[in-house]
Amino acid sequence: MKVIAFNCSPKMDKGNTALILNPFVEGMKEAGAEVELFHLRKLKINPCRGCGICAFQTPGTCFRKDDMQMLYPKLREADIWAFGCPVYWSGIPGPMKNLIDRIMPLVLPFMEMRDGRSRNLLREGTRRGRIVVVSTGGTWEMDSFDLVLATMREVASFVDRACGRALLRPHADAMMPLMEMGTPLDDIFQAAKQAGQEMVQDGEMSAETVAAVRRELMPPEEYLEFCNQGTQEALDELRKKE
Repeated sequence: MKVIAFNCSPKMDKGNTALILNPFVEGMKEAGAEVELFHLRKLKINPCRGCGICAFQTPGTCFRKDDMQMLYPKLREADIWAFGCPVYWSGIPGPMKNLIDRIMPLVLPFMEMRDGRSRNLLREGTRRGRIVVVSTGGTWEMDSFDLVLATMREVASFVDRACGRALLRPHADAMMPLMEMGTPLDDIFQAAKQAGQEMVQDGEMSAETVAAVRRELMPPEEYLEFCNQGTQEALDELRKKE
């Protein structure tokens, strides 16, 4: 099984997204998958111009000569596309949207009705498979992920891929401070690794495993106080340096 994974966080391995995505990727590798992980911050991916050149003039080939040219064959061949992203303002980060828009050369300009909806046909040589979403958010509640999930399900529908359960970590901004204070979170990271193993072995993550990753760290009122106190302390430190 081939997997292409993207860490779409600008913080790369220093962010909350990596805390969940990295063990998930490790689990997939342990289950026998061939995984390539890319950090979008390190890639040059220009926005789609919507010109239609990839559809008509150079079918299946984008005129932009950037890192997408290296990614296209990997996307065509991968059984799983895994997207790891933070939630800042409800939706997916801008660099991730650029990547998604540039997937257009993988489909034909011709359409068909699929599951009652008009969708593009895949170009020859592009595999069908799955899309997996791994996302972290700073707000306490789960519905902060709604727009991310809706977007990625639409993407999956257009490229004829399945999009099942997502690996979500709400109130993620508490993770690093809690670990610094010695609070054990190993069960969350072990569950993320198990989710990767299940994805490869079973084709889906179990409800129990994804629930373990998103387990409550603290009540909402306590979380707000926790975050506000940390913010105030950071501001106080900056003022001392002025």
